[in-house]
Amino acid sequence: MFDDPNVVLHCEKIDKIYPGTKALDGVSFDVLKGKVNVLIGENGAGKSTLMKMIAGIEHPSAGTMYMDGKEIVLKDTNAAREHGIGIIHQELSLFPNLNIYQNIYMGHEQKKGFFLNDSAHSEGAKKVLQRLEHEMDPNTMVGDLRVGQQQMIEIGRNLLQNNLRILIMDEPTSSLSTAEVQVLFKIMRELTAAGISIVYISHRLEEIMEIGDHVTILRDGKYVADADVKDIQLSWIVKNMVGTDKSYRRIPRTIDLKKQPEILRVEHLSLPKRGGGFLVNDVSFDLKKGEILGIYGLLGAGRSEVFECLMGMHPESTGKIFLEGKEIKAGSIAEQIERGFAIVPEDRQAMGLVQSLDIEHNLSLSAIKDYRRGGFFVDEKKQAEKVEEEIKDIHIKVADKSLPILSLSGGNQQKVVIGKCILTGPKILLLDEPSRGIDIGAKTEVFDIIHKYAEEGLSIIVVSSELKEIMAIADRIMVLSNGLKTGELLGEEITEDNLVLASYAGHHTDNGKKESQK
Repeated sequence: MFDDPNVVLHCEKIDKIYPGTKALDGVSFDVLKGKVNVLIGENGAGKSTLMKMIAGIEHPSAGTMYMDGKEIVLKDTNAAREHGIGIIHQELSLFPNLNIYQNIYMGHEQKKGFFLNDSAHSEGAKKVLQRLEHEMDPNTMVGDLRVGQQQMIEIGRNLLQNNLRILIMDEPTSSLSTAEVQVLFKIMRELTAAGISIVYISHRLEEIMEIGDHVTILRDGKYVADADVKDIQLSWIVKNMVGTDKSYRRIPRTIDLKKQPEILRVEHLSLPKRGGGFLVNDVSFDLKKGEILGIYGLLGAGRSEVFECLMGMHPESTGKIFLEGKEIKAGSIAEQIERGFAIVPEDRQAMGLVQSLDIEHNLSLSAIKDYRRGGFFVDEKKQAEKVEEEIKDIHIKVADKSLPILSLSGGNQQKVVIGKCILTGPKILLLDEPSRGIDIGAKTEVFDIIHKYAEEGLSIIVVSSELKEIMAIADRIMVLSNGLKTGELLGEEITEDNLVLASYAGHHTDNGKKESQK
């Protein structure tokens, strides 16, 4: 039993366990009535997982939720809506092949006899669009709108919920211009004035201080602290987000990077976003032989997209790429592998491994052309020898290489993905969240592998969401925010505060350009 007139929803000791990881660990959280309740933390802190619990998308492994003093069980999103809970996802969930009013009224359809009342839908959509200060033809196809306009349609859908008591907003401003953000804030103030509670997740500290009423911070799936916005400063948020409970040892480098030649230079790399704006916006950087360049940034910063451009996955990207001083066009993945690029993807299960193959064939897959015999056949002896060498080289713990790939632990699976890339003989290795989903012991082993190959002269770019991790492994760190390069740190400049502040620095104005924080 929980009863507090100022709290519309109370989460008591919520756990969420996924295979191999505990996303939430005993988290208690109050949604204050008629307030903007800000939830903040680094990537992987558990923010979105907790919100999915409240929205009925996921179910707690343990813990209880209360509304109006009574325990509730939200078995699905319909049950959450019945309790007056709506959610605006960070990733748009619109139908691009349907028009504006069809998207706004999806799930809230009005009928006229046996048919849908499209005239009422059109008029209702006009009123919602007027309220959002985005007057558009309700018959316009959503796929023809720019991303910021689509985000406003997503917001508009939730304003139709008559019994709305809690509105969850997960990064609602990530695609909005400064003017659109102010319109959204105006709507949020109207909602809270009417007694509706808002749960607000954002990576933009300036927004939190402007619109938030109460802040709760999560770290590594656990509650850390909470306070009223009026009682805190940005430094308090940064300190509690970062924490001091993680420790990664930094391995000293023997290579003098100042004397190393440049192997890669990227100039003015941009990747347009469908509907307008940029996923990567005018990013330039260089990489030296044997260097470990870190890329740090929050979700949606453009980190993975930089890798995708380098690997030839986005021919529509613009800018110049120079490999060993010669300009190249990243036209396809096969071309880039041939030139010496290799990538360890963020999602090893979906993009790094073939789950129906054994360990040996997963390891040798990318370099299969090197084991050809007679044009069409594979020299299995040569393949087996190379695989054995790589297993020993990076210490993959495996009893028999013919076992299924899923028989390995997460850390050893990750080593297989790295080993598969190394067997292609790369000049540049791209590592996208290489320690995701593996325990601290396996992380240390992966870091040792990265350091070993860098010492041998392999140039490496590492994307990581974990502050202490990127600080321990990288020689130099480039920070991205909303597709923009907002910092490049070297030596003593690499501090937790500098990284966090730089990762929040970029935001968009109406013309999509960076507006510097003063």
